[in-house]
Amino acid sequence: MATFKEVLLEATREAGSIIQEYFQGSFKVGNKEGINNLVTEVDTRAETKIIEVIQKHYPDHFIISEEVGELSTDSAYKWIIDPIDGTVNFAHGIPICCVSIALIKDDAPIMGAVYNPMMNELFFAEKGKGAFLNDVPISVSAKSDFRKACLVTGFPYKWPDSTEHPIKVFERFILQGLPVRRLGSAAIDLCWVACGRFDGFWEYNLSPWDIAAGYLLVEEAGGKITNFNGDPYSVFDRQTLATNGLIHDEMLDIIKNKK
Repeated sequence: MATFKEVLLEATREAGSIIQEYFQGSFKVGNKEGINNLVTEVDTRAETKIIEVIQKHYPDHFIISEEVGELSTDSAYKWIIDPIDGTVNFAHGIPICCVSIALIKDDAPIMGAVYNPMMNELFFAEKGKGAFLNDVPISVSAKSDFRKACLVTGFPYKWPDSTEHPIKVFERFILQGLPVRRLGSAAIDLCWVACGRFDGFWEYNLSPWDIAAGYLLVEEAGGKITNFNGDPYSVFDRQTLATNGLIHDEMLDIIKNKK
């Protein structure tokens, strides 16, 4: 039987090949909830291939995927799949999008991969064994001076009226004079924190498939990830703060409007 890593990488690469084949080509684009919450036929094709690969080797495993939802079993192992994270980018020919797949056991990630085939970047992490970009070990940045940090964030399509709007939090960061980027793919944001390109990332209302693989990559690269209360993180949380660990508390203070 193939190992978890072999299956994960096979599924990731197969889906990546589909994405690359259709990138900047012709494909059908539809909408989920919200006019700009897109789904393409390529999302569906890539997702079908990923599930096919997993079920060929581990037919009894639980699957959670963005488009099909839950394929439930009583297994402690769950595969969490985003066939294309950054679908809006993909639909507009912007090469910042990726396949994201994680394997979790008892709701804790044990392995994850994020693959952007257009940039030929395959990130991989295994619990307790480190994080890698194209098989080269990676680590978070060593920047401790928050005033010099480079940050990244994203915005949800909808926001509840009863909660502070993310633009207000964004404003507090940029009023500190900090560069803040918005790439359009939470999975890539997390990977770029893991490899030191960004020093910190925060976002609201993400789903498990957006973050499960990237979460493990940040941790295995030596970073820190919590919710906005500073509590230990779960892939099912709706608030995500990931940093190099050195600027974490200062980012929490700004998010909570304590600074």
